Amino acid sequence: MQTPVYKPTPAPYHPAPSYKPASYHPEPQYKEEPKPFAYDYAVNDQYTGTNFAKKEESDGHNTQGYYSVALPDGRVQHVKYVADHYGGYNAEVTYEGEAQYPEFHPAPAYKAATPAYKPAYKPTYSHPAPAYKAAAY
Repeated sequence: MQTPVYKPTPAPYHPAPSYKPASYHPEPQYKEEPKPFAYDYAVNDQYTGTNFAKKEESDGHNTQGYYSVALPDGRVQHVKYVADHYGGYNAEVTYEGEAQYPEFHPAPAYKAATPAYKPAYKPTYSHPAPAYKAAAY
């Protein structure tokens, strides 16, 4: 009688990942100090009715500014705000003007202006007779 030869089965292959998985709370690789900034812009186009503006400035820790925008109901909304790491975002909202809701008048349904096309004249030509004889079969 022969004795069976034991052959071990190989373990499944699991290669190591070629990247480092991101942690759920990654730490910044470097710390950068906040930098002061300031900017502003405004648009007031009378032709299209576009009217908005914004101004913001920061000393690196506290940010303050305002913006205004024309609303569809005819008013202008002004927002003044202050934001920092301790008090969060605090805004004061005011409105200029009175809201207007004009009465809606639907457009009339389409109605054909003229009846179907009719030619203004009748053609006066006639078809000429053929210049050949039909073949006999």
